[in-house]
Amino acid sequence: MTDILSMTEQELRHFLEDNGMKPFRASQIFHYLYKENIWKWQDMRLLPQKDRDYLQEKAPLYIPEVVSRLEAPDGTVKLLLRLFDGHTVETVLMRHPYGNSICLSSQVGCAVNCAFCASAKNGFVRNLTTGEMISQLLAFRKYVTSDLHSIVLMGTGEPLLNYDAVIKFMRLIHEKNTFYLGYRNMTLSTSGIVPRMYDLAAEEMPITLAVSLHAPTDELRRKIMPIAERYPLKQVLEAADHYFQETGRKVTFEYILIKDVNCNPNCARKLIELLGGKNILINAIPINDNYDVGLYRPGQKAMRDFVETLQHHGLSVTLRHEMGSKIQAACGQLRIKHLNT
Repeated sequence: MTDILSMTEQELRHFLEDNGMKPFRASQIFHYLYKENIWKWQDMRLLPQKDRDYLQEKAPLYIPEVVSRLEAPDGTVKLLLRLFDGHTVETVLMRHPYGNSICLSSQVGCAVNCAFCASAKNGFVRNLTTGEMISQLLAFRKYVTSDLHSIVLMGTGEPLLNYDAVIKFMRLIHEKNTFYLGYRNMTLSTSGIVPRMYDLAAEEMPITLAVSLHAPTDELRRKIMPIAERYPLKQVLEAADHYFQETGRKVTFEYILIKDVNCNPNCARKLIELLGGKNILINAIPINDNYDVGLYRPGQKAMRDFVETLQHHGLSVTLRHEMGSKIQAACGQLRIKHLNT
């Protein structure tokens, strides 16, 4: 099946010309898709009927259907979307004072298998195409809202293990004839795939890089993030330093706060030793109570004491406002519920 949504306008021009259609129709198609929110070939009336019929047969457009929709009191909306082959992915809209941010998935399932995340509970299935990532944005435009401020690649999957499709996706949504989203309004979260972090630094896209740290020592990190066996902290931090040097963009280190695991005075001291003096931001994230993996958030005092200890020693730390905890917003939870029913 030809995936039109994975194409740039130039690639679409070549496709149309190679198949006997006028290449200038590509700009009309892009306008229909991204400006008029029309996703059915037969509704694209400026196209000749024979072109619409051909495209309907050879390059059918597919916007994922909503399998489940959950909405939290804080306005967070989570969609479980069914792809063309029947597999499902989760996509979350988070409403912030500065605008709406959409958390996207890059894979069906995940091979990284972090202990705190339900995404890998049923294993890795496949990578998403660029078009399938685009279609998650279009699905929210269709079913929820067209108001988009930013995107975060923090949903199901490890984006840097689907590198080529993810890079093309970010370049494509940056284009003026699509979503025209600034690179500074894009965040990519990685568990620390070191070689690809260096590749990303060379892409000349000033996106925000968020590195999943979650532990101040290799020993503890290996227990909750198996990928740490391959890429120890020293290598991850060196790659993050390189990213900052090349892009000028401050790296965010994500630190999920887990009861009886990594939110205690000893971990705070070790984190200060590890990151003290670096020009970075720590995003402390209370884990959504996740019954699928048996991990829970610490008490409010423990989290506050942990964050204040880091701040007292000069680290830049934010404690993320919890969003979507009432609707299974943690990665993979809604998909697992659907698969188990």
